[in-house]
Amino acid sequence: MNEIKRRQFLTATAGTTLFLGALGRGVRAAQKIAVPPTATLGASGITTSRMALGTGMKGWKRQSDHTRMGFDKLVGLFQHCYDRGITFFDLADLYGSHVYFREALRSIPREKVTILTKLWWKYDSKTPAELPADFCKRSAKLNLDRFLHELDTEYIDIVLLHCLTKPDWAKEMAPYMDVLSEAKEKGKIKALGVSCHNFGAMQTAAELPWVDIMLSRLNPYGVKTDAKPEEVVKLLKKAKANGKGVIGMKIYGEGKLVDKKDECMKYAQTNGALDAMTIGALSSEQVDENLSLMAKYPAPAA
Repeated sequence: MNEIKRRQFLTATAGTTLFLGALGRGVRAAQKIAVPPTATLGASGITTSRMALGTGMKGWKRQSDHTRMGFDKLVGLFQHCYDRGITFFDLADLYGSHVYFREALRSIPREKVTILTKLWWKYDSKTPAELPADFCKRSAKLNLDRFLHELDTEYIDIVLLHCLTKPDWAKEMAPYMDVLSEAKEKGKIKALGVSCHNFGAMQTAAELPWVDIMLSRLNPYGVKTDAKPEEVVKLLKKAKANGKGVIGMKIYGEGKLVDKKDECMKYAQTNGALDAMTIGALSSEQVDENLSLMAKYPAPAA
């Protein structure tokens, strides 16, 4: 009888040991997720993680799939990203993500992260050239003050004019640009730029001295991009040569290329046109997968 009990004890102990060993290996595997490399964004002087967390999946009317997760889940996702070495966070007024990141800043050191946000000028008018310049300036100032309040920060690292679709955008955006330039001079903004949804708008941005940062759509299949991939790459390399920081978006074609993530990440990492990239993720598992793919295809040294 004693021998039977002894064998039962040893069997149970062995099973527990195997379980704990497997658990330990799982924890160690999770801990081995690669930290993203850092990148300097053109001549802006901003150095941050090469990967940013995007917060605008199905973003519209100050909501997105990210904000619809609720505070607990989204703030937890921000913290997971930071714990994994992601220090770049892509926000926007249009997504409503400012106040969510403000809560994350209660535990994440402000000076350790790069905050990018975007001014949705279309809330004023789809054709701001028809508005008095003073109105546009007042709107831009009020919006920037609100952004700083919502984020509870004294400065924002990068502010972009959101979704430019005309080659001559600089003409009608001039009042907004003037206000943002003044804020940059006062230290409220570190770098200025644009997100483009038109190839002609990108061409203007690549040449315009006002632009420090370009956010541009790029993936190997040309899904949701503004021209053929090879044309976009050529233009973005020109922008980089002009001192612009270049950030890629739509790396997975706005979700339409999720079955080709491996190929898309390899392309983003090796085409030589991007300083950094922003990718939306809704779970810690998706974040870790993106980081693993980035580590799998290291970007060549500049």
